[in-house]
Amino acid sequence: MSDHAARVAAIVQAHAHLALPLSGAAATVYTSEAYVYQAAKAACSALGFIDQDAECVANAWQAMAERKGSFDATEWPADPQDFCLRAAPHAGAFAPCPLHLGLYAVLPDAVWVGRMARAGVPTVQLRFKSDNPQLIEKEVQAAVEAVQGTSALLFINDHWQAAMRAGAYGVHLGQEDMEVADLQAMQQAGLRLGLSSHGYAEMLRAAAFSPSYIALGAVFPTTLKRMATAPQGLGRLAAYVRLMCAYPLVAIGGIDESNLPQVLATGVGSVAMVRALTAADNPELTAAQMQSIMRSAV
Repeated sequence: MSDHAARVAAIVQAHAHLALPLSGAAATVYTSEAYVYQAAKAACSALGFIDQDAECVANAWQAMAERKGSFDATEWPADPQDFCLRAAPHAGAFAPCPLHLGLYAVLPDAVWVGRMARAGVPTVQLRFKSDNPQLIEKEVQAAVEAVQGTSALLFINDHWQAAMRAGAYGVHLGQEDMEVADLQAMQQAGLRLGLSSHGYAEMLRAAAFSPSYIALGAVFPTTLKRMATAPQGLGRLAAYVRLMCAYPLVAIGGIDESNLPQVLATGVGSVAMVRALTAADNPELTAAQMQSIMRSAV
């Protein structure tokens, strides 16, 4: 076995917990001289990482090997400097939010926002779907009013202009929204910013905007939203948390009472839930039970 093939096999064997189920990807065979980058890129492909993420990890592994002067197949890259990540927070960053946002309820309308805020859920998000500007404005304003008198922090999904006008605590944007939203205006208004990510490449892209928090997902399969990437699983979530630990992090996607302890064991500071709350027979009781589980995990 060549040095390159041995490195690939060693990486895959040491980090098999990061493989996606039934990925079926085969390691790339290189005929040129073996480098750490090439071995890591091939191993990541064999573990089922999409090409953009495999590229990020391979470059980081090369940087780690050069920095340490040696190659260790068992040591998955987790140092921000190897991914060219600058320390957070820093000058120019969005306003900070708590490192541990706790239970994070993602809710369809202002009535639900008020209901969960009054139930003691510490962080709530209005995810209101409409193309009607007047309805959006009205719902965002109602959500801001619904959390008044509670300690809940309110984020508005997508509708950043309405959120600014209504005086919301923060805004949550997807990757596709980063280029079109006026981030400078939001920052100057003091809004907190949460950004979605679905793997290494998107995490690094999100971090470049210096957000208040980064969401990691989808952890498990979800029927609520068509995802461009496969569920990431607990192994990858834990790796993401180790790398991005300077940021408040929110795990999202298919999380409920049955898997909440395993998600918390990765060290993530917040867990977002949608159907686990809105489809519950008693959402207030369910929220209390989830928070009890989270407190016991600390």
